[in-house]
Amino acid sequence: MDAYRDQYAQLFRDGRNVALLAISVDSVPELAGWAEERQYPFRLLSDPGGVVGKRYGAFAAKYGVDNRTLYVIAPGGRISYVAAPFREVDPKAYTDLGEAVAAVTP
Repeated sequence: MDAYRDQYAQLFRDGRNVALLAISVDSVPELAGWAEERQYPFRLLSDPGGVVGKRYGAFAAKYGVDNRTLYVIAPGGRISYVAAPFREVDPKAYTDLGEAVAAVTP
């Protein structure tokens, strides 16, 4: 999440025509504290029980958490890019993500 914060302006066009939503099974108070402490410029959403994660195939039932899966959803709701799992330690993953976002945003 820190990498998203640190590259927010570049990867997510500083929020212009892009909404970055991070979804986790963590509680709202946990996420709010984390977002405030780390100064994230995007929303962290709580997914109790992994409902959203299950719907999109990103829930690891064995561990009871959402996997680090990343989706770029184009206008109109079509999933245009999936990184499953997202390779957060690979710089190329951020290049690929930036290109995927750029491809669907004006």
